[in-house]
Amino acid sequence: MTDQQQQPSAAERPAPSPAGGGAPAAAGGDDAGATEAALRAELADMEDRWRRSVAELDNQRKRADRDADLRREEERGRAAAQWLPVLDNLDLALQHADADPGSIVAGVRAVRDQAIAVLSGLGFPRREDDAGAPFDPARHEAVAAVPDTEHEGQVLQVVRPGYGVGDHQLRPASVVVATRSP
Repeated sequence: MTDQQQQPSAAERPAPSPAGGGAPAAAGGDDAGATEAALRAELADMEDRWRRSVAELDNQRKRADRDADLRREEERGRAAAQWLPVLDNLDLALQHADADPGSIVAGVRAVRDQAIAVLSGLGFPRREDDAGAPFDPARHEAVAAVPDTEHEGQVLQVVRPGYGVGDHQLRPASVVVATRSP
């Protein structure tokens, strides 16, 4: 049976009594009044469940936002902690600034290598783009163009190395590109 067949239409429902007591005006109206009361109770129950569902959905969204913020903050802390040894080594290098210049240069190179290792550990390895490689706009950023028909479309010089692979680039390599002579 469909809902239309079960529920009386507005024309079939008894009118409320003029006294306002809610009692049906016609004989046999007790059944109609009971049906109406049951429907009102069911409607109130459904509305209550709907309101609770909406509130639970809102609470779930707020929990998810808090959890995402917490995860971001934890990840930032982990990434920052990986840089602490690099800073410690830079401080050590500054303490020995009056030492042999050759040892200072070697120390700075070691700190740079350590920083490259940290970036690699974070998922952004240094790319060693060489001169002569074909220019790839997905991996390279042209900062200058030099007319050179012999090496057209190739990287002539890497100004700044790129970090990251594929779609996960921290920065593209800044390069000088050979172009067709005018």
